[in-house]
Amino acid sequence: MTTTSKRIPTEVKAAIKRVQSQACLSPAECEQARALLKVLMNHIYELQKGVRQMVLFTCNKKYGDQTIERLESQGIPYVLQPAGRQNLNVYFGKRECLEAIRLIVTRPLNQLTPEEDFILGAMLGYDICAQCERYCKRKGECKGECKCENCINKN
Repeated sequence: MTTTSKRIPTEVKAAIKRVQSQACLSPAECEQARALLKVLMNHIYELQKGVRQMVLFTCNKKYGDQTIERLESQGIPYVLQPAGRQNLNVYFGKRECLEAIRLIVTRPLNQLTPEEDFILGAMLGYDICAQCERYCKRKGECKGECKCENCINKN
């Protein structure tokens, strides 16, 4: 019988050891850092395999340096955006997508227009019908399920 730790890729294990070697305040904080790093590594894997073209990764600012170090070591372009007092939004992926992000996301995400929010969601690969419904709700035009043509044809 194999344990979960044997299935963790070598690069994730090395990154986890780096996290463990840093002074964590508590075991819970160390576990949180490990979990966050695994999520980041999964996003990077999906990007490299072509599953997604762009990723939005939100982390505590104290993990920002590790996140940037990992992206730079993989040669992955990124854009940083503060997200409140303690968090950091890290967009990474294809350069074309990041250029659009620099133009669209010029303020906190909760201040985006419905159109900007829709474009961002579509770029991140979110379900397009869910994005249509979200857009209509934010515009105050729809009260329930989305009525867009693509969604109607799916149902």
